[in-house]
Amino acid sequence: MIIFVENRPMVIDAYRNQFQQAGVAITGLSSTEFDEWISTCDQLEIAPVEAFLIGDTQCPASHVRRIRKLSGVPTLALVETRRLDSTLEYFEAGFDDVVSKPVHTRELLVRIGAIQKRAARAQRGSGEKRLNIYFDGRDPEIDREAIILPRRERRILEYLVSINGRRATKSQIFSAVYGMFDESVEENVVESHISKLRKKLRARLGYDPIESKRYLGYRFMTDALERQPDQAAQEHREPSREAA
Repeated sequence: MIIFVENRPMVIDAYRNQFQQAGVAITGLSSTEFDEWISTCDQLEIAPVEAFLIGDTQCPASHVRRIRKLSGVPTLALVETRRLDSTLEYFEAGFDDVVSKPVHTRELLVRIGAIQKRAARAQRGSGEKRLNIYFDGRDPEIDREAIILPRRERRILEYLVSINGRRATKSQIFSAVYGMFDESVEENVVESHISKLRKKLRARLGYDPIESKRYLGYRFMTDALERQPDQAAQEHREPSREAA
C-alpha cells in the first residue's frame, strides 16, 4: 500500500484511479489527516505501507522526518517545479527521490522499486538471484522466465520481498495489498492467495521461499534464494502450517 499526502482532493482522486488500475492500493491523506494519523501510529500499523508520496503539503520536510522515525520505506517528493536549492533541501530532509509533476504512475512504481532493490542488495549482498522481482507491474521472473501471477498474488510477493526478510502478519499483508481502510473484502482472503502463491513458487523454484509461523505471520526467506533448489527442497519437505 502507498500513502499519498496531498492537500488537493482532485489530485488524490486522479492518482488513486491510476494506481488502482495498476493493482496498487493507495490511501490519500491531507496534511492534517496525515499528522493526526502518524501521531498515533506505531510500527505495527505502519508496516503495511510500502512507500510514501508527499505532494502539495504545508511542510513536506516535517512529514518525512516523522516518517523516518517509524519507517525506512521509499519516500518520494512530488513537486511542481524542480530547482537545485529546493531539491537539495528535500534530499537533506530525508527524501529518497524528488520527482516533477506531472508524472505517470508507472514511473513512480519503477522509482519505488529501484529504491527497494537498492535496499535489498545492501542487506543481502550482490550475488545473482534466481528470482527477479520488478515492483512495477511486471510479473516476476525465475531464471529469466516469467512466472504469471494474478495481480493480488504478485502484490503479496512484492510486499513480502520489499520488507527484506522481516515477518508480516495476515493483517499487515491485507492492508498492504487491499488498503488500510478497505472493509469490502474479508481479511481471510490473504490465506488463499498465499497458499496458491507458495504452490506456484515451490513448483518453479524447487522449494518454498515463504515461511509461515502460526500467530506470527509470513516471511520471505531472502537467504533461500542463494540455496541450491534440491537443498532447500530437502529442508522444506513438510510445508509449514499457514499463519493465522
